[in-house]
Amino acid sequence: MWTRKQLKERGKKAFTANYWKCLLVALIFAMIAGGGGSGYSGGGGRSGAGAFGTAAEVDTVEDTDADTDEDANDEADDNEVTNQGDVEFAQSFSDSAAQKGVKVAALIIGGIVAVVIVLLVLVIASVVSAFVLNPFELGCCRFFYRNLDEPAKVSNVVYAFDHNYMNLVKNLFFRDLYVMLWSLLFIIPGIVKAYEYRMIPYILQDNPEMSKDEVFDLSRKMMTGNKWKAFVLDLSFMGWHILSLFTCGLLSIFYVSPYQNSTNAALYEAIKLENGAQGDIVYEA
Repeated sequence: MWTRKQLKERGKKAFTANYWKCLLVALIFAMIAGGGGSGYSGGGGRSGAGAFGTAAEVDTVEDTDADTDEDANDEADDNEVTNQGDVEFAQSFSDSAAQKGVKVAALIIGGIVAVVIVLLVLVIASVVSAFVLNPFELGCCRFFYRNLDEPAKVSNVVYAFDHNYMNLVKNLFFRDLYVMLWSLLFIIPGIVKAYEYRMIPYILQDNPEMSKDEVFDLSRKMMTGNKWKAFVLDLSFMGWHILSLFTCGLLSIFYVSPYQNSTNAALYEAIKLENGAQGDIVYEA
């Protein structure tokens, strides 16, 4: 029965024996796992009245007629201003409605373009992850696993690209897909499945020809009874990660990351040897 202490001692011993290569591969692993106013004017006076009454009456009549004509003209001007104001208001309302329509159309088009861009980014990211990052992840797992017994070569990182590449891509893609779908159920099921499928890249680096059903079933068997223990193993590195924050991540780069990756490889080795979950599967030497 493996213990955290045994795994961490084995992992530390293995990575310190091949320190710089482990550091380089751990960096690769981290990169793949991982911006106008109006105016008023007036004035003018009227001449004084004559001395005679008739003249005054005439002036009065003339003034009255003049006032009447002036009032008529003013009323006509007012009506003209009112009509012009109505036309201007209608035109302004029409222009405002047109502008709102243009804005709404622009927002709709902008939203559609944004959605298309996001979808394109997601598709591109998924393709890059499936065909590039996941194979590198498997290669990093292979490096740390093989480094447990002897100083491994960095060339192990590209192992997946030369050994049944499409089968490895398919299996790792379905691993990511299943974990994502399970994560939609309030996160916790996704975490459980991530631990259940944890051994898939290690199994595939041993057996790149293995089918999807076989590798998923084997990982599930190997992690039965070990998921919680693996979770606690991960938690045991939490103190190191917190301490790394005070060094701006330098401690993680130069020590914690290669240490943890090497320990994870030791976990696979321990489970593989102790519980016989592999059955009749023949692993590569």
